[in-house]
Amino acid sequence: MDDFYLRQTPYSDPGDLDVDGLPRDAGELAGLVRDLIIHRSEGERFGWTVPTARLHEDVETRYVTGLLRVLRARGDGPLTERRPPEQRFVGTCRDFALLLCSLLRATGTPARVRCGFATYFTDGFHEDHWVTEYRTPQGRWRRADAQVHHGCDLPFDPMDVPADRFLVAGDAWRACRAGRADPRTFGVPWLDGVRGLWFVRADVLRDLAALHGVELLPWDEWGPGIQDDASLTADDVALVDAVAAARSEEELHRLYEDPRLRVPDVITSHTTHGGPRRVRLAERSAPPA
Repeated sequence: MDDFYLRQTPYSDPGDLDVDGLPRDAGELAGLVRDLIIHRSEGERFGWTVPTARLHEDVETRYVTGLLRVLRARGDGPLTERRPPEQRFVGTCRDFALLLCSLLRATGTPARVRCGFATYFTDGFHEDHWVTEYRTPQGRWRRADAQVHHGCDLPFDPMDVPADRFLVAGDAWRACRAGRADPRTFGVPWLDGVRGLWFVRADVLRDLAALHGVELLPWDEWGPGIQDDASLTADDVALVDAVAAARSEEELHRLYEDPRLRVPDVITSHTTHGGPRRVRLAERSAPPA
């Protein structure tokens, strides 16, 4: 499986990027990513008003090749050079996670994107979030959050985020189902109605897809289009129970063969502007053996 997580996917592939000048250290790469991307919500922190067009267009960039194209258009300096806000890509947590994953793979470190919930942004709430997992030379998987790599006062190392500060989606689902956590505290805190067990379900499916080389946008969806807890059926719950209970990569791979879980060639993207639209995805990577 390590070989699979070293391979680029259609989403993480950096194209013709020359990686010779990039650091090999995971922490240095995370710092580099932090200085290339500005989160769409943090313009005020940087004293900069993010242009509306960038809020709409940058965050819909699905592939790293497109992200790098935007960066080249805004500045001709090397990727290793810290950029002012106006020369950065305007993204989401998914973009930080995917670019770091791309650069780690390109420089020889197995990496994967994980979808779940962070407890370190909003007190008492599990906020929808994406991070990067990378494999250390000692063989341990660590979770890295490039979005908070520097400039944030956190009581933990952002290159080794504790499991109770970032819950992968399957862990969040099990906690909710066991009554250890309130599903109403999982989702997007500033959006009405975007929270609940249905949202945790969606993140479980997106996390499973990312583990199989389909690193979607946070608002991509396929299947029955469940948008509230009332729409969840017993079959829906049982299916996600099985994914969340899986304890090996081989078991997850078998589950992903189920057409209800596997991402189809055409999905629905609930874009941040303009409403939902149908999107045909790039040809996917071969699944892990």
